[in-house]
Amino acid sequence: MLSKIRKKYEKFIRKRMDARIPAYLGLTPRTEVSDQDVFIVGYPKSGNTWFQNIIAGMVFGVDPELAPDALIQEIVPDVHRKKFYKRIREQMFFKSHHLPRPEYRKVIYLLRDGRDVMVSYYHYNKAIYGDSANMDLMIETGQFLFPCLWHEHVRQWRQNAHGADMITVKYEDLLHDPLPELEKVCRFAGLVRSLAALRTVYEKCSFTTLRRKEQAVGLDDPTWPRDKAFFRRGKQGSYKDEMSSQSLQKFLAVAGKTLRQCGYRDEA
Repeated sequence: MLSKIRKKYEKFIRKRMDARIPAYLGLTPRTEVSDQDVFIVGYPKSGNTWFQNIIAGMVFGVDPELAPDALIQEIVPDVHRKKFYKRIREQMFFKSHHLPRPEYRKVIYLLRDGRDVMVSYYHYNKAIYGDSANMDLMIETGQFLFPCLWHEHVRQWRQNAHGADMITVKYEDLLHDPLPELEKVCRFAGLVRSLAALRTVYEKCSFTTLRRKEQAVGLDDPTWPRDKAFFRRGKQGSYKDEMSSQSLQKFLAVAGKTLRQCGYRDEA
């Protein structure tokens, strides 16, 4: 009897503390957002963490080369990892993989060639799930994929059913001609930044730099194995030498139409 009473009391205390501590620290529940907040949305492995670092430099003026991942996550919160966040400026920027939501009123949609996405996602799943990860099963059944298949995510955001104010930034454009893309982001978010400042931020967010930082201080994610590289290649066309012809044909069968609609050539 006393054990049951103690457990109920402990549960009551935890709930009260969970409610009071964030308010005491000035934290806001992640569900409370503003119409002017910007959501950086992309299917996983579409350059989301890379762009999160770029935004941290562009918007908040931190040095992405020196700033630890914990700081990046604090100022550009990941909605999948943070229950609460600190509103440190009137307009906040959030990282998300969600499908369209009515509260996402301003969206920067990150788009990457789905074939490269699947290769990168496969290596991510291998690091987490080991030999259980299977490329063909990922394509055919959505094994270990979140929140859905690549073409479904892209299609729903292209339809934009909730009418979000949205721009699309292509991963490949960000790789090869970044400054026009970063200027577009600035116009969309109402930021005024010089070309020199944008160039500096971009250079400090090179994959080589982010990989070196990861090796030195790791990621602010206890679930990620420290002996695996999160920032792996970051190249365009990696599917050409990392995806089997069988897997590629399976992917084209389900996502070829979406690739073409997004301007990607769907040749094998």
